[in-house]
Amino acid sequence: MSAELFPLIDEDGNVIGKATRSECHSGSMLLHPVVHLHIFNKKGDLFLQKRSMSKDIQPGKWDTAVGGHVDYGEEVEVALRREVREELGVTDFEPSFLFRYIFQSKVEREMVNAYKTVYEGPFVVDPGELDDARFWPIAEIEANLGKEVFTPNFESEFQRLKEALK
Repeated sequence: MSAELFPLIDEDGNVIGKATRSECHSGSMLLHPVVHLHIFNKKGDLFLQKRSMSKDIQPGKWDTAVGGHVDYGEEVEVALRREVREELGVTDFEPSFLFRYIFQSKVEREMVNAYKTVYEGPFVVDPGELDDARFWPIAEIEANLGKEVFTPNFESEFQRLKEALK
C-alpha cells in the first residue's frame, strides 16, 4: 500500500508541494489542508462525534461532526464530500463555507476549511472510527467547555463558529 499523500500549501492555500501523512504529522509543521463540517439539525443543535479510544490524537474526546484531510490532487469540496460519506454515510447535503484558519498543535499545522449544513439524519457511524455521535444543544456544549470533554481544536473552532453564525 502506498503512503497517503497530502498537498503542502502556503498561507494563501496555494499548493506548493506534497508530503506523506507521517511527514505532515511528525512535528515538521508542514502546512496542509483539512476539511471540517458542522452539522446542525432544524432545532439548532450541533452534531458531534466522539473520537475512538484507539485514536492516537485526542482519544475519547468529542469533536466536530466531520474532519479529515484533503488528499494530494483533490479539491477541498471534493474532500469534504468524501469525508462526510466515509465518516457518516451522508451523501445528500448542501455545504456552506464558513471560514478558513490555521490550526497548530504540537505535531502538525493545518489549514482548516470549515463548512456547515443542516441535516437531520440518518447517519451511518463506523464503530471502528467513532465511539459515539449525537446532536448536542448549544447550551450543553457551552456548559462543558474547558472540562476536557471536547478536543482543544473543537473548543477553539466552536468560538469561531458562534461568531460566524451571528
